[in-house]
Amino acid sequence: MIRLNSRDPGFDQAFARIVSDRRESDAGVSDTVAAILRDVRARGDAALAEYTERFDGHPLTSDADWRIDAAACKAAFDNLPPDLRGALELAAQRITAYHAAQKPEDRDYTDAAGVRLGAKWGAVDAAGLYVPGGRAAYPSSLLMNAIPAKVAGVGRLVVVTPTPRGAVNSLVLAAAHLAGVDEIWRIGGAQAIAALAYGTDRIAPVDVITGPGNAWVAEAKRQLYGVVGIDMVAGPSEILVIADAANNPAWIAADLLSQAEHDPVAQSILITDDATFADAVEAAVETELQGLATQTTARASWNDYGVVIVLDDLAAQAPALANALAAEHVEIATDDPDALFAQIRHAGSAFLGRHTPEAIGDYVAGPNHVLPTGRRARFASGLSVLDFMKRTSFLQLDATSLAAIGPAAVSLADAEGLPAHGRSVSIRLGQ
Repeated sequence: MIRLNSRDPGFDQAFARIVSDRRESDAGVSDTVAAILRDVRARGDAALAEYTERFDGHPLTSDADWRIDAAACKAAFDNLPPDLRGALELAAQRITAYHAAQKPEDRDYTDAAGVRLGAKWGAVDAAGLYVPGGRAAYPSSLLMNAIPAKVAGVGRLVVVTPTPRGAVNSLVLAAAHLAGVDEIWRIGGAQAIAALAYGTDRIAPVDVITGPGNAWVAEAKRQLYGVVGIDMVAGPSEILVIADAANNPAWIAADLLSQAEHDPVAQSILITDDATFADAVEAAVETELQGLATQTTARASWNDYGVVIVLDDLAAQAPALANALAAEHVEIATDDPDALFAQIRHAGSAFLGRHTPEAIGDYVAGPNHVLPTGRRARFASGLSVLDFMKRTSFLQLDATSLAAIGPAAVSLADAEGLPAHGRSVSIRLGQ
C-alpha cells in the first residue's frame, strides 16, 4: 500500500505514477484472444465445445449442456427464499425506473427555411449480455445489463455465462427470469464473445455486446468492436473515496475493501485531509480483512495497489486529483458533498454523503453499475438505455426549401471537386 502526503517532495511525480499505472491486459492476452476469435469464427460450435471443456471443465454434449431453458430460470426464481426474491424484485424495480427515464424522445420539426428535420430512435434487434461466472457469479450484473436493454425495446436478449464444472448459480437464473432474458448459453470467456459477434450454428449473432468480464473478455470485446457494438472496454475495478476526519474509519475501510475484494488487481484509493484519520482507516482495513471471506483477494489488492493520500485542504486539492484519476467509483464522504462534486468532471459514478456506500449502487439504487474503468471516465459513461439504441436522422424538403438552401450545397460540392453531388441538387433547381 502506498502512502502519499501532498507536502512531501516528489508528491506530484509519485501521484503521476499512480495515474499512469496500467493494471490491464498485456500483449500476451491480446495474442491469445485473437487466436481464439479466429478459431471460433472458423470452427464455430466445435471450437466452443473444446474451449468450454478446457477452461470450465464443462463438456458440451447434449442440448441441456449448452443452454439453460426458461423453465429452469422460473424454477430458480420460484424457489428463492422470500428475502432474496424480494431483494431481486426491489433491485429490478429501481433499475427499471431509473433507466426508463433515460429513453430518448424522437424529434420532428420544420425550421425557418421550410426544411423538415428530425431523428427517430430505435432499439437494436439483438443484444448479447456477458455475465461473469468464474471468480464470482453476479445476478446484479445480469439485471444491470438486461433491464436497460428491455427498456430500450431490444427484441432478443442473449446471456452467455460460464458454468465451471457445470455449476449454475440459481440467483443468476432467477435474475434472468425476472429480467425477461430469451436465451442463456453456458459458455464464457473470449470464445463466448466471439460466438455472440460472429454467430455459430447454434447461436445466432447479436448487434451489441455488453457486460463486464475478465481481461480476456474485455480484450475480445475490444477486438470485435466494429463487428458488433460494445458498451466499453472494462478493466479491473477501482474506487476513490474522498473523506474527512468526521467519518467512521471502519465505514471507510469497508468501502475501500468493497472493491478490493473483486480482484487482486483492483484498486482502492483514499484521499483525506487528516493524517490521524488516515492512520485509523489503515488500521481499520487490517481489522476488516481479518474476518473477510475474500481476504486473500482483498489483501493482495490493498497491498499491491491500495493508496492513501493526505492533503492539506480537500476542497482546494481533491477535485484536481479526482479528475486526473477519473475513477470508476467516487465516494465523497463529507458534510457538503455537492460542493466537491460540482468540481469533479470525470467519474464513472459518484456516491454523495456519509451514508452512500458504493455497494448500494451495485445492487438496488438504480443507476447502472457497469462503469468505465482505467481513466476512461474522461470520455465514457456508464451503461445506459442508449447503448442498446441507435438514432436515424431524417429530413424532407419541398421546392421552396430546396431553393432556399440548395445553392449553398452546390457551391460546397463544386469546391470539394464533386460535381455529381452538385448536379443532384442543381438539376432540381432547374440550373
